[in-house]
Order: sequence, then C-alpha cells, then structure tokens
Amino acid sequence: MPAEITIPISTFELTVRYEKPNILLMTDRGASVQELFSSFAAWNPQLDDMEVITTGKPTEQGVRIKIASQNASFFFGATECKFVKNTAVWAEADQILAILAAGLDALHRSAGVAYGDRTSVLSLHLQPKTVQFRDILRKFVVPEILSLSKDELATMAVVTKWPRYRITLDGSAALANGIFVQAERQFDAKASFDDMKKIIFQDEQDLFKLLDVVEVES
Repeated sequence: MPAEITIPISTFELTVRYEKPNILLMTDRGASVQELFSSFAAWNPQLDDMEVITTGKPTEQGVRIKIASQNASFFFGATECKFVKNTAVWAEADQILAILAAGLDALHRSAGVAYGDRTSVLSLHLQPKTVQFRDILRKFVVPEILSLSKDELATMAVVTKWPRYRITLDGSAALANGIFVQAERQFDAKASFDDMKKIIFQDEQDLFKLLDVVEVES
C-alpha cells in the first residue's frame, strides 16, 4: 500500500524569459508598474508590498509586486519575469494561471515584451503519516553506497537531470521526518498554459508513484 502523506509546504514558480533584453525596463519601469497594479486590481495588491530591487547583477534587478491576498508575487526585470505562488494547490490552478496571465499581458502592453522559453518549478515538502522518510527514500540508494557504513542513514538525496527536465528527491530541511520533492521543467514559448498544467500535474503524479505515496487530508 502506498504510504500516506500530507503536503504542508508547496510552491509553484514560473520564470518566463524574454526573446531579447528590454533595456528600457532597467530604468523606466513606472508605466509597467502602473499597468501591473491595474491588471492585479481584482486581487488587491498594496503599494507597500512592492519591492524595488537595486542590488545584484543587472539581470537580477527589477520590481517585485507581492499579491498578499493570494500569497503570490510577480517579479519583472530586463531579461525575464517570474511568478511565485506559495501554498500552491491544484484546486487553485486556474486562479494561479489567471494571475500569471494578467501579469504577462500587462507587461506586454506596457513595455512591448515578447516572451520566449519558460521554466516551471514545483517544490513540495511531504509529511509521511505512518512511516519514516528514510524508509521511503532508502530504495533509491544503491547497495554499494549502503555498504560504506553500518550506521543508519541520516538522510539521502537523488538529483537527476534530462535536457529539459530535472527532479530532486531529498530529506526536507523544513519539516521533521519530511521529504523534499522538486520537479523543474522547461517549456518552449509556444506551450499553452493548459498544456503546461497537464504536464506538471502528471510530473507530480509520476513522482508520487515513484515514491509509492498517496496524498491524504491533513
């Protein structure tokens, strides 16, 4: 039987790169900020929740607008924009995509940004209810490694990368007896949000099947 787990911590991120850098957004961001606040009006963003980032590399600088009512944020700079949703659940997927679409449309209207490839990252901290996290992850450790010590494993991790897909299975640093699961996938500019949603959902289901776990109500 699959081990029962809950998901106390979940985060969804989507980074969308521009087809080419928009140098104007390094200095003149006022029109884009105004357009974004207008587009996000339904979710009531507050000016005091906006952060202007002026440190780091030029590609790391920009503006982050927090949407507190949705536990989300939207960042834009000169080369890319990034949407982050904390406490992400599949029941709210359409709402998440609506906020994301509003931000991308606003940035396109205000700055003429053309969008390129995008990268999604789904990060989950799983809490097993009846077993130790090590018992779930142990099967991914080859016998040759297990034989190196007679002591009980403290934790273990697996990181596997393909050209456009990457997974991480690890002990959670945020939860006692927790498992950290992350799926990162690259999409081209033509991928629709609906297609991305289906693929990301299937990625999650495939990882749960790999771990032999099933989500239950907390």
